[in-house]
Amino acid sequence: MKKAMVISGAVLIAGGNMLVPGHSHAQEYPTKPIRMVVAFAPGGAPDLVGRLVGQKLGAKLGQTVIVDNRPGATGNIGAEIVANAAADGYTVFMATLSLAISPSFYRKLPFDPVKSFSPIGMVASVPLLLVVHPSLPARSVKELITLAKSKPGVLNYASVGNGSPQHLSGELFKSVAGLDIVHVPYKGGGPATNAVLSGEANLFFAGMPPALPHVKAGRLRGLAVSTSTRSASAPEVLTMSEAGLSGFEADNWNALLAPQGTPQKIINRLNRELESALGATDTQALLIRTGAMAAYSTPQALASTIKSETVKWNKVARAAGVKPN
Repeated sequence: MKKAMVISGAVLIAGGNMLVPGHSHAQEYPTKPIRMVVAFAPGGAPDLVGRLVGQKLGAKLGQTVIVDNRPGATGNIGAEIVANAAADGYTVFMATLSLAISPSFYRKLPFDPVKSFSPIGMVASVPLLLVVHPSLPARSVKELITLAKSKPGVLNYASVGNGSPQHLSGELFKSVAGLDIVHVPYKGGGPATNAVLSGEANLFFAGMPPALPHVKAGRLRGLAVSTSTRSASAPEVLTMSEAGLSGFEADNWNALLAPQGTPQKIINRLNRELESALGATDTQALLIRTGAMAAYSTPQALASTIKSETVKWNKVARAAGVKPN
């Protein structure tokens, strides 16, 4: 009888503990380091944003966030790793616009940009900067369009490779402005930037961090940012709309995702801490240094953004004659 009473007491204690705040699965999470997969090489904008946000997020969660760089296939290698990871909150993905573009270039992806992930929240808006070589007789977007129309098929634009945000930003520019300019893909942002610096390429939708020093030194001319709002990194530079080209917007955003099926309580905890981290003044200032701007969203809003961006860039790719491999 005493034995039975002891067992009963243990059950009651355990049951009571379950009612104490802090003992639910989501509140206990995390109990170990979290891996953040960044699908691009160290030093680029996604990596810089990932490391900054990972550090701030880890401090709020009480665990280390370890950045795991997995570059290749325009972000698809990293995306596949996360899509196949355990849905336990210990693997997350710092995704970029490339996630929404990939279906337009790859017929058989090993993941679905919408169905394979549980959105956590938008992290940052990352403008691209339209730059030209200073020798090009175009000091504004309008002058560039006029020049390109006077020489159909002569001007070219650089990109960091087929299927990249820089590539499709160039195609969107061609489509909206009605231009005939030639795409020249390079193997990365460095070679593409160097091509414009040398005059080999005429224009480039460049990442803000590598391009701005050249613009400030007069080695490149910055004409406009690709987003609908000006960049805090270069507030003097007009948006494409302000520069006279309405209907153009390209945001190489960064967003945090988890594998599909991650418990909602964990998603909510991560989103809550992400919102807090991005709301901090020092976080916002550090993001601006990377060429980004804090852009928090709810999981639901991010899910909607990924869907709409996938549709948008698929239309751009089809109009450009892109055929998925």
